[in-house]
Amino acid sequence: MSKLIEIRWHGRGGQGAKTASLLLADAAFNTGKYIQGFPEYGPERMGAPITAYNRISDEPITIHSNIYEPDYVVVVDDTLLESVDVTAGLKKEGAIVINTTKSPDEVKGLLKGYEGKICTIDAKTISIETLGKYFPNTPMLAAIVKVSGIMSDEDFLEDMVSSFKHKFAKKPEVIDGNMEALRRSLNEVKGL
Repeated sequence: MSKLIEIRWHGRGGQGAKTASLLLADAAFNTGKYIQGFPEYGPERMGAPITAYNRISDEPITIHSNIYEPDYVVVVDDTLLESVDVTAGLKKEGAIVINTTKSPDEVKGLLKGYEGKICTIDAKTISIETLGKYFPNTPMLAAIVKVSGIMSDEDFLEDMVSSFKHKFAKKPEVIDGNMEALRRSLNEVKGL
């Protein structure tokens, strides 16, 4: 299989990690990729740790399991760094993207010796300033697109406009804020 990219998302119930993984799958599909986007369900409840996954490839995907050695990890809630081994199996040629106000150097000590690329983004500030509420999944979605290079920024933004017009058909007033959150996030990832 040529150029299979595997991503694991860590978040808490209600933060939108599952939604972001599905939006990423849709966007990649719309650029001609083969995709998988799925959550791992357990006794989820609001605030409980959750995991979601993406596989993105140029060729059909024949693997149907969880992802144990991801190329990328997205951490939607940095409090998980203390309770979940977010770098388990993470390839050092890949990267981890963390929602935090800290710099990549400041979080390095919390990553159990991970030697790969560490990227951070302040998704909380971006979402509050652009959406008026704390919705970290929109900025984190843009951050993983930027870090992984799955698609160009332009293709991603173009696809997300269409997606948001459909998703928010009854609330079109939130589209501009979501698009601004994506644009800012593409430019504010630290550690690239």
